[in-house]
Amino acid sequence: MSVDWLLFLHLAGAFLYVAGGIAAAALRASAMRRERPSEIALLLRAVRPFVPVIGIGLLLVLVFGIWLADRLAIGLGTSWISATFALLGWVVVVGAVAGRQDRHTRELAERLAHEGDVQSSELSKRLRDPVNLGLNASLLIATVAIVALMVWKP
Repeated sequence: MSVDWLLFLHLAGAFLYVAGGIAAAALRASAMRRERPSEIALLLRAVRPFVPVIGIGLLLVLVFGIWLADRLAIGLGTSWISATFALLGWVVVVGAVAGRQDRHTRELAERLAHEGDVQSSELSKRLRDPVNLGLNASLLIATVAIVALMVWKP
């Protein structure tokens, strides 16, 4: 495969990863501004289709990025590539933890919506959980850092 195609597929993966992450973050932020459990459940449920988009994007980034580095004779131990691998590992682990917490929040919202759709302090607390917000913020920071490393290759 030509270097141009490898780069195209690597960048397509980056686009899917970043776009999926932005969409998921925007939907979650929008859910935080709602009070009715049915609205919150709807917004958090809308995040679900973006999870595979993020995963496919990460897979494309990794596979074609490694292949591209090999074709360009860039060692995988190069500092900016090693830092990117570490950040990608962080994204996968933290994304799984934060995603599980968000799934539990969505399930609570769905249950409350079926039980009368009344505002709940427990649901509000889960949506604004500082640990979960910190994890999600770290995903954003890691994504920006990954893109910066790919663009500037320090």
